[in-house]
Amino acid sequence: MTTALHTLLEYAESERDAALAALLQTEASARRMREQASQLLAYRDDYRLRHPAQGGRSASIELIRCHQNFMARLEQALAQQQGQVQATEAHCATLRSALVALETRVASVRKLLERRGQAARQSAARQEQRRSDETAQQQHRRREDGNNTMGWRMGAETAPLTH
Repeated sequence: MTTALHTLLEYAESERDAALAALLQTEASARRMREQASQLLAYRDDYRLRHPAQGGRSASIELIRCHQNFMARLEQALAQQQGQVQATEAHCATLRSALVALETRVASVRKLLERRGQAARQSAARQEQRRSDETAQQQHRRREDGNNTMGWRMGAETAPLTH
């Protein structure tokens, strides 16, 4: 029984370790995505300041359209990046919940193993106590029987001694 529980504990620990590795990897990915989003945001703000018609300068319509189109693409990229960040963070939350459940499972199996071990030790102690009690009773009976036998041998009669 305990081998099965030890196997179950090893399996639960390996599942937990795999979930922890997946969580750490996903958290690192989310961190990189947030950094990329921050860099993209800084680039967008910097590019906005370089508007061709900034400060009353004259600029061709073609150059202004090109700038506006690129700004629209930057906004799109930012929105997409933010969506990916949110999805990755939601996945992190799911993995954290799964990790907590697996940690609870590992703790439960460990507790069960501990209780079974304690029960086995108590059972062994009770058996040892019974053996000890039986040995003591047998020794006591032998002494009593030895005393009774001596009484028989001393007397000439074959009748048991009465006390």
